[in-house]
Amino acid sequence: MQALHNFKTYFLRGLATLLPTILTVWIFVQLYLFIQKNVSAHINRGMVRVLVYSSPYYPHISEDDLLVYVKNTYPAAADNQQILEEKLNDPAVKRAARIGEAERFWVYGGGQITGFLLAFIGVVFVGAFLASFIGKALWRMFEKAFVKTPFIRTVYPHIKQVTDFFLTKEKMSFSRVVAIEYPRKGTWSVAMVTGAGLQKINEKEQKEFLTVFLPTSPTPFTGYVIIVPKEEVIELKMSVEEALRFTISGGVISPTIFESYSQETKPVKPKKE
Repeated sequence: MQALHNFKTYFLRGLATLLPTILTVWIFVQLYLFIQKNVSAHINRGMVRVLVYSSPYYPHISEDDLLVYVKNTYPAAADNQQILEEKLNDPAVKRAARIGEAERFWVYGGGQITGFLLAFIGVVFVGAFLASFIGKALWRMFEKAFVKTPFIRTVYPHIKQVTDFFLTKEKMSFSRVVAIEYPRKGTWSVAMVTGAGLQKINEKEQKEFLTVFLPTSPTPFTGYVIIVPKEEVIELKMSVEEALRFTISGGVISPTIFESYSQETKPVKPKKE
C-alpha cells in the first residue's frame, strides 16, 4: 500500500510540474497551426500563383509528371488518346500542373513557413501604417462604417474590447488591489482601484470615495466599475498580476501559492566567501 501511495504521490507531483509546460507548448503549437492553416496557406498559394504566372519555366515539370497529372485529373484522358493529346498541349493544363508541383513545396513542404513569416511582416507593416496620422484617420473611417453593418455591430465591439485589453498599451491603470463588500454585506470581492470617486458623490456624501474595477472570473477583461467609500475598503498586499491570477483561476491560485512557487523557482545566488 505504501508503494502505491508513493507512486500516486510521485505521479501527481510530476504531472503538476510538467503540465504547465506541456499546456504552454501545446497552446503555442495550436496557435501556429491555426495561423498556418487559415492565413499562411492562403498567402503561400497566392505566392505560388504569382511565381507560376510570372515565369513560364518555374517550376520545371517533366513530361512524365505532366502525363501523370493529366491522367489523375482527367480520367477520360486515360482511355482516349485524342483527349490526352489535347490536355497535354493545353497551356492552362500545363500551368495548373506547375502550380500543383510548386504547392508541394510552398504549401505542403518546407516552404510553408514563408507564408507565416510574410504574415508576421505584413502585420508589422500594417501596425506601422496605422501608427501614422493618415493610417489612424483611414482606420477610424473604416471602423466607423464597419460597426454600422448589421449583425457585425453586435459582435465587433465585444471582440475589440477583448483584444484591446490584451494587446494595446493604453491599458486600464490599476494603482492597487483592495477588497470590497460585494455583492452584499459580509461577502468580500477582490477589486482594483482605478481612481478617485466622482467629485459630485464626494461632495454630497461628505466623505472620500474610490472607483474600483471588479473583474469577473474566469474572464478578467470584463467586470463592473463600482464607486465605494474609501473607509469601507481593505487594502490587500497583492500585486495586480496576483489579483488577476486569483480571479482567472477562480481562487485556486492564491497569492501565498504564487509566492511559494516564485521562491521555489528563484535562482540561488552563490554565497560570497
